[in-house]
Formats: sequence, C-alpha cells, structure tokens
Amino acid sequence: MNQAAQIYWDEFWKDEEKPENVSAWMFGVSPDELAQLVIDGKKTATCSGHVFYELDNEPLPKVGEYSIILNSKEQPVAMIKIVEVSIVPMNEVTEEFAVAEGEGPYEYWKSAHEEFFTSELQTVGLEFSEDMLLVCERFTLIDVKRS
Repeated sequence: MNQAAQIYWDEFWKDEEKPENVSAWMFGVSPDELAQLVIDGKKTATCSGHVFYELDNEPLPKVGEYSIILNSKEQPVAMIKIVEVSIVPMNEVTEEFAVAEGEGPYEYWKSAHEEFFTSELQTVGLEFSEDMLLVCERFTLIDVKRS
C-alpha cells in the first residue's frame, strides 16, 4: 500500500480500532472510469482470473476485507468492503452479476472480459477458455475520499 493510501486508511479510522485486512489497488483497464462507477454506486462487483492469484501466490479475497480503490495516478479515491466472494467459471457468471460490475449489459461484459483475459493470459503464456475460473466479488462502498 502506498503512502497516500495509508494516510487515507489511518485518517478514516482515526480513534477507532482499524481492521487488519486492507489492500490498495486500481481497476485494470480503465482505473479512473471504473473507480467513478464505484463512487456513483453503479459498480458493486468485480472479478478477476483465479489463475492470477495462483501465479502470484496471492491469497484470495475474503468477506469482510477492505480495499482502497486507487485512480490511475495511484491516489486513493474510495474505500470498499467485500461482502461476498465466489469462484465461478466465466461461462456461468450470471447476467445479474455482470450488470453489477457496472459496465453495461451482459454481452458487453462478456466480450470485454474475454478480450481482457485473453490479453492478460497471453502475457504469462496461457490461453483463454470460456470456463476459466473467476474470483467474483461483491462489495459495498464505505467511503469516498474528499480532496
């Protein structure tokens, strides 16, 4: 977590006991646009490829964990709390979940994610498949950072 995110985290909790689990990250393709969708309440879910957690030896997200959403300049813009995590084959993601990602109708979600995952998997020598496992997260907006 960078210094700006740490300051935001510390200032948000002030005198309260801070939760232990927090991460700071930005959305992959369009960090500013997607962060704004979270702030506007239009994006309440996100997903990532399960294989990337394995390759990076990273733990899967857990219900109750907090994340600080960063913009493209790596500055904190919002804080979310994970309320649900599931592992689902991409071709079994529901239309409702796809719409909760806030980027448009299911067909757009499917094509955009297929394009993104195809590209990301190629960088590590893997191929996309429609049944690749996704880590699907639902979250609640906790705070919007005021400038």
